[in-house]
Amino acid sequence: MSAPLSSPVETCDVCIVGAGIAGLNALFAASRYLSRDHKVILIDRRARAGGMWVDVYSYVRLHQPHPMFTAGNIKWTLGKDRAHLATKSEVLDHFQHCLDVIRERVQVDEYFGWNVESEEEANGTVRVACRAADGQVLVVEAKRLIKASGLAVTPNEPLAISSKRVHSVSPDSCDFRAGDIRDSDAPMWIIGGGKTAMDTAHALITAYPGREVNLVAGRGTFFASRDNLLPSGSRRWWKGTPLATVAAEMGRRFDGTNESEVHAWYRATYGTFLTPQADNFVLGVLSEAENRTISAGLNDVVMDYFEDVVDRNGTTEVMFRSGSTKTIQPGSWVVNCTGYVGLTGDYPYEPYVSPSGAVVSINMRSAMLHLPAFAGYFLGHLLFLDKIKEIPLYEVDWQQLRHKSAMAFPYVLFALVQHNLSLIYDSVPRRVFNENGLDFDRWYPLPRRLPGLMRFTLTHRRERERQRRVLDTVRERFDIRCGPLSDEYATGLL
Repeated sequence: MSAPLSSPVETCDVCIVGAGIAGLNALFAASRYLSRDHKVILIDRRARAGGMWVDVYSYVRLHQPHPMFTAGNIKWTLGKDRAHLATKSEVLDHFQHCLDVIRERVQVDEYFGWNVESEEEANGTVRVACRAADGQVLVVEAKRLIKASGLAVTPNEPLAISSKRVHSVSPDSCDFRAGDIRDSDAPMWIIGGGKTAMDTAHALITAYPGREVNLVAGRGTFFASRDNLLPSGSRRWWKGTPLATVAAEMGRRFDGTNESEVHAWYRATYGTFLTPQADNFVLGVLSEAENRTISAGLNDVVMDYFEDVVDRNGTTEVMFRSGSTKTIQPGSWVVNCTGYVGLTGDYPYEPYVSPSGAVVSINMRSAMLHLPAFAGYFLGHLLFLDKIKEIPLYEVDWQQLRHKSAMAFPYVLFALVQHNLSLIYDSVPRRVFNENGLDFDRWYPLPRRLPGLMRFTLTHRRERERQRRVLDTVRERFDIRCGPLSDEYATGLL
């Protein structure tokens, strides 16, 4: 939908749509090339910066130590131990701090509460039509546009169930630490086995000791052990494995066809899990202590997929995909903790950079790195260095890949990261990597990081060729979009 010709027009050097972790990292990158004489317009449909953190459930915590969850290399002012897992309010406060720091470098005009309705490129300008909740219309004309939708995370709605005897809720629809749930002693049934389910189980078990908490976990999820990858305190000097070392070892093992073998090795070497049969892995992180608390506090773990809750013959029963049923207590609470990451919706394909090079899109259908924060940071730098169309970065369609092989998904992403970071390393000033505060290896003291840094410097070009062959194998094997934008297959809409 185009804006009326009479709409007010704002001009700027860069327009960034999305003020979450991806958009703020793109903004940080832009601020390293622009000055106070330049203007950035930041647009978000929410009322403030924070992206998914504005909407997500109140008891959410980071699953990684907070220092590496930032924009660029902006340091936290929290004053807590580095291993602290920041809360929702702490993360949102830090996002605001990042904006304040960046505004000291470049003029940032914020348009919170505005939805983008369309954009078009013409004569070297990108026109973005926006509308506010009260109906106001605005057109932004920019030299460059960065669309930072990231993982398209949206709040969960309660599950639609047939029973009238149980309560269906979601973490986003209520705070489990207050209100009717606090006042009730009825059993809790958590649906899902991922990070949201672990957060919810941990919150319930620690807030209500002795209360019946049950988990319907599908085929089960395992997590990377935080104790192994991100040990706390002085253990960082002698314990744990830097992620660069993990990635290098995985790179030597995965050939594009043997995900079952690599999956078993990674699970046994770096994984932690509630049940021995846990099989799903989507890059989540959990500590052994959290795992023990959850395991000890759960009354029942059902390894099946939830279908419905029904009332029949005087009982209330949970129906599972396998056809089995389980009788539950009337008044129970059913909590929808199924996946938040938007890998199943109908999201149209859009390349990470437009043919003109003026529009960058950080999205899961054209992912060139493993996390939106990294994509915002590095694509932002490549855009302002005029390198973004020169480098044959590989894109991977996350949605297609998860649909074709959920098991291969994380290992393909590791190959993608190693391939693309090698290309970027050869194409940007060293300060780009030096200022990357998102790097998980920075958790370790420099002597622990040096072997990985030296290995990368000496071998990344050779390893890049291996990862290119792995990614090409993945493309041919699964028939998904996986290749450089210049590749005819990669640019064709499937």
